[in-house]
Amino acid sequence: MAYTTLKLITNAYYESGIVSRGFETVSGQQSNDGLGFLNDLLQDKTVENGLIPYYEKYNFTAIAGVEKYFIQNLIEIETFTFYIDTVRYQTENRARREYFGSSRADNIQSLPGSWHMERCFDGANLYMYFKPNTTYPLEIWGQFRLNDVTMLQDLSLTLDRFYINYLKFDLAARLCAEYNYSVPPGVAKQLKAYEDNISKKSGPMDMRLIKMSSLQRRGGINYAQVNIGKGWTT
Repeated sequence: MAYTTLKLITNAYYESGIVSRGFETVSGQQSNDGLGFLNDLLQDKTVENGLIPYYEKYNFTAIAGVEKYFIQNLIEIETFTFYIDTVRYQTENRARREYFGSSRADNIQSLPGSWHMERCFDGANLYMYFKPNTTYPLEIWGQFRLNDVTMLQDLSLTLDRFYINYLKFDLAARLCAEYNYSVPPGVAKQLKAYEDNISKKSGPMDMRLIKMSSLQRRGGINYAQVNIGKGWTT
């Protein structure tokens, strides 16, 4: 069943108590205001990405000698891999200080063994090291910005019903703030429950242990593999 943006906005006004359900209708100006506030909320999720429960696959191609790649609307990378023929190879995420501040030879082109992501306007920049020596198929799984919506858009085509319900209560609380109303206790309670459940299931911290070999000081591909084995390992 279709669930339009207008329906979400109308229900949010009812939940907020600003418009009385059954006695008043949401005016055209109120609907337009609600649409603007809703799109603000969707963009705010770019910062609060733990409240985005969706991950997407993004495929692109490495360019020989190129370290930096801009990916539009990207918020966070969960995994980054590359392919040679039909074999998939993993890479390792490096923190900003380690990636940009550690000593390394920048003129090496080989298999990409590590990466770092920096968010920027309208997306994120992905950096990889070593710089690719040829065109590898690359693949990431990550979170992307939620798109703005239009008034008569059918939200059920792109969002699960639980997330539409969450946005309804989120918008109701936002309307109360914009119109200087107190948030009804039931709305605040339901919103908190949705936020707790969504953040818990969409972005849990990975606490699994990873065992590293005592013969290898650093993870990923090292200089010996590049200079002797051209990046390959058994």
